[in-house]
Amino acid sequence: MSATTEARDAGATAPANPSTLPDDGASAPAVTPTVRGFLKRSRAWIVIAAVLVLGALLVMVIQGGARTPGSPLAADNPAPAGAKALVEVLRDHGVVVTESRSFDAAIDAADGTATVLLYDEYAILDERRLTELSEAAERLIVVEPGFTALETLAPGVRFAGAASGPLDEVACELGPAERAGSLSDGQRLVTVDDAAVEAGWQGCFRDGDFGFAVATGPAPGGAELTIVGSTSVFANQTITEAGNAALAIGLTGATDELVWYLPGPADADGADAPSLAELTPGWVSPVMVLAFVVVIVAGIWQGRRFGPLVVERLPVHVPAGETSRGRARLYARTASRTHALDQLRIGTVIRIARMLRLPRSAGVDEVAEAAARATGRDGASVHRLLADELPDDDRALVDRAAGLAQLEAEVQRSLDPRGGVPTDRDDPSGRRP
Repeated sequence: MSATTEARDAGATAPANPSTLPDDGASAPAVTPTVRGFLKRSRAWIVIAAVLVLGALLVMVIQGGARTPGSPLAADNPAPAGAKALVEVLRDHGVVVTESRSFDAAIDAADGTATVLLYDEYAILDERRLTELSEAAERLIVVEPGFTALETLAPGVRFAGAASGPLDEVACELGPAERAGSLSDGQRLVTVDDAAVEAGWQGCFRDGDFGFAVATGPAPGGAELTIVGSTSVFANQTITEAGNAALAIGLTGATDELVWYLPGPADADGADAPSLAELTPGWVSPVMVLAFVVVIVAGIWQGRRFGPLVVERLPVHVPAGETSRGRARLYARTASRTHALDQLRIGTVIRIARMLRLPRSAGVDEVAEAAARATGRDGASVHRLLADELPDDDRALVDRAAGLAQLEAEVQRSLDPRGGVPTDRDDPSGRRP
């Protein structure tokens, strides 16, 4: 016999409504647990998920607060790290400022007559493009150059660390530097060796014997090249300090046209990028191959089988009472009153059908009608007892269980006027379905 269950309440599952009698040993379908029980069993995972979500939100807040808005030294960036203040001043004085984020656009805008300011934050440009850019510009200003830029454009000029404080020793004959007179704190230094001095290079804003904040000389392409060690000379936050503004305006406003060039990812030459093998030491590949072989050998060694699996049948006997008590404890722990009542109803329907000699295909409606005729009860009340009524609390569950036992006893007495305890001759062990 099979049993079906309908949902009759938003907060609980409906009792079993079997259409046919179940076979011996059949059990009722599982009932969905209550929300309270689900939350109780899943509280550990819920806490872990909440911690992960809070951690992700915290990381997002920290990164959002620490990240500078906009690109550093961008001509349209009004943030402290941007350079919009300088660009607006230059435009007010008639300088045509062209913002460029690609190499080809910067070359076209330079046209051999403009000043080009280059800030390659991530050292994207290679030697070929740096040389081509120096040939296309009349004046080239390189801000915080990388190692490749110094080697390509200014041989003999080297990094020398950070300045010890504000600088006021000009130490050169560069006009914008002489008008500035001093620079603020936060400068980066370079040194100029003897070969570079002979080639026409000179340093400005000396920091003792440590180096210079600015260096100027001829570029390989013939342009006038100026190297500025730090972005603080041009940034919105520090341009008004000391003589930063005078130096920045003097360098970038030397011609009527200025190309403000910040290279982007598209300017990187993928053909010249080193391969993974070139970036890793020579011993890495043999070690990886050896580790791969060791993993395979260990898997074969530990995963080998010693023979076919042996199935041994063990005599196991579980008393029916113990099974019933265990299932009852599970129902009580999860507050599954409806499920517990379903099991009691299914057992009662099976036993009443057997006592009344009903066919195995008889549904609960037929069993309820037959039981009502045998006991003289109202058919509707018997049907409610066997299928319809839901237990709202433990008291109601106990009452329904007592009602089922009483109905079964009345059916038995109707068949045997002498009375007695209901028995099941087909299953003398007394097991419950």
